[in-house]
Formats: sequence, C-alpha cells, structure tokens
Amino acid sequence: MVLGTAAKASDFSEPWKNAERALVIDAYEYNSIDWAKLATDKRIVGFINKASDGLPPAYFCSGDDTEFRLCKALWKRYAVTRELFQTRKVVAKALGLKWGAYHLARPGNPVEQANNFVDFAEPASDDLIALDLEGNDPTRWMSLEDAEEFVRQVHRRLGRFPVLYTNGRTAQYIADNRYQYRLLSRLPLWYARYKPDIDVHFPMGNWQGYALWQFSAHTNCGRFKCPYRVPGTPNDIDVSVAPMNADRLRQQWAFGGLIDVPSDYLASIPVPVSREAGLAGKFTITYADVATPPTVEEMVSVLGQRWRKFRDGFRMPVVKTVPRRPRFGIVEY
Repeated sequence: MVLGTAAKASDFSEPWKNAERALVIDAYEYNSIDWAKLATDKRIVGFINKASDGLPPAYFCSGDDTEFRLCKALWKRYAVTRELFQTRKVVAKALGLKWGAYHLARPGNPVEQANNFVDFAEPASDDLIALDLEGNDPTRWMSLEDAEEFVRQVHRRLGRFPVLYTNGRTAQYIADNRYQYRLLSRLPLWYARYKPDIDVHFPMGNWQGYALWQFSAHTNCGRFKCPYRVPGTPNDIDVSVAPMNADRLRQQWAFGGLIDVPSDYLASIPVPVSREAGLAGKFTITYADVATPPTVEEMVSVLGQRWRKFRDGFRMPVVKTVPRRPRFGIVEY
C-alpha cells in the first residue's frame, strides 16, 4: 500500500523553488539530451522515458503500396524508438538516475496495449512504470474503463501497479467518480498542471496529494521565461517535482502500490463469527473497514452510463467515408 497522506500547503504552491525538493524529467524520442550537462543538476533524481504508444504495429505488412509503405515506416519508427529507449536506460542508470517508462494510452484493446508496454519497456522491479492518459475523450485516448483493464493486465504481468499520469480535468473526473473507477482513483498520481498554485484545483478524493507534479513543459517554458531550466535539455522538456527530498524519492521510487482510501470513505462493520462461538459467548466483537455504499448520485451516474452503452448497441453503425491517401507517399504517421 502507498500512504495517501495529505500534502503540505507548500507542496501546492511553487514547490520547485524549494531547493530541497527532488525533480524528475520525462522525455520522448524527439527530445535531445546532453547527458553530461544534465548530470550537473543534482536535484534531478529520475528520468522517465516514453516507451510504447498504443497498440504495437502490425507484425506483417500488407495492402496496397501506400499501406505497405506506411506499415514499413511504422515498424522502422518502432525499432528506432525502442533502440533509443534502451540506450537512454543504460546511460541514465550509469549516471545514477532512477529510471522510469510510460505508455501513451490510445483507443484500442487495453490488454494488448498493456502487453505491448511490458514487452517494450522490460521494466526492472525498481523501475517506475506509468500510464499516460492525456484526456477523457475515448475517440482520441483510451477510455477510463479500458484504462482500468490496462492496469489490471499490468498487475497480472508484473505484480504491481503503474503510476497514473493525467491532467487536472481528467484527474478531477476520476476523483469525482472514484466509486466507479476504483483502481484509477487509487493509483499514485502524476499530476500535470502548469500553474504556480494548485491548492484550489487539486482533485481531492482518494488523492490527498501527488506523487509527482509535472509543472513545466513547452506550454509554459519558452526562450525568455521558464519555471525551471534543466541543463542539457531543450525548452520543451517536461519537468516534475516530488513532495519530498532526493533521498526519500529514491527510497519510494517505482511506487507500485495503491494509495490508502481516506478514513472518511470507509465504514466499520462487525466481523461475523461462527454460530458455535456466538452461542458459547466466547468471542470479542471486532470491526473491519469497508468502502461505504455508493451515493444516489454515483448510482445514477453508473446506471446511466450502462444504459447508454446498452442503447448504443442497437444503433446502426455510422459509415464513414475514408479519403484515399495520395499515391506519391506517406502523408503522416
């Protein structure tokens, strides 16, 4: 279990200005890194690199010329990305940095995506693993229901849970519907919000604080102004702060558990005893903590979503016209 203790007020207001707070950077394949310069910043404790992206590319390439060339290009990109990932892992660990990997969640089979992530990242037991949910639009990103199944499959494969990376709006939705999203709402939160203060915005619920707060990215870091500049990295590098010092972050790194449910979300009930013990009168009443029953609003929300899914199953599918790709090359991939 991960302790879900409440964060201090100072952890919600520009904590990166506190020199005692540990920092973490995360990168993807197109971020350039000067490792020698990066190593000079002793506040940087961890390096989290993008691993897999949605479903793996098709194993066999087929189709017309454009589709075949697109498939080959995707395989080439996959191979180059994986080689760079493994190289960065070796370099980062050689420099004494803690290592982590994240999966960019897309629409599609969540079990296959989880397997793709584990097979791509090959995480050691002390490597951080994270699920990157960029939003709550299932047409663009993995649905929250599929994300829960992704988490279950990762746990089946590795015996531990990932950290959840997401933005403020999605985190708030999960917190408000924590009875429905029992797993997502208890994953350690890697919170993405690019404001100096988050005290009134933080999605309180099961979460009483964050594991990491991504406070700097291309959104708020430019040539003339940036919350924190990491040596050896471009302005678009993502930087996160931890609510702890470097030594403690190294001890807690990888996380891997579920946060404790706050006491106000628990109810105590007497533990049943056998009939024989009850008749003999030789027993002590003990109590166990269980999750409280859902509220009326939570029940209405869950039933409403199930009804809409049931109703949509009887609708005729929408036939979309897919424009043909030009024959002279790949537009994008």
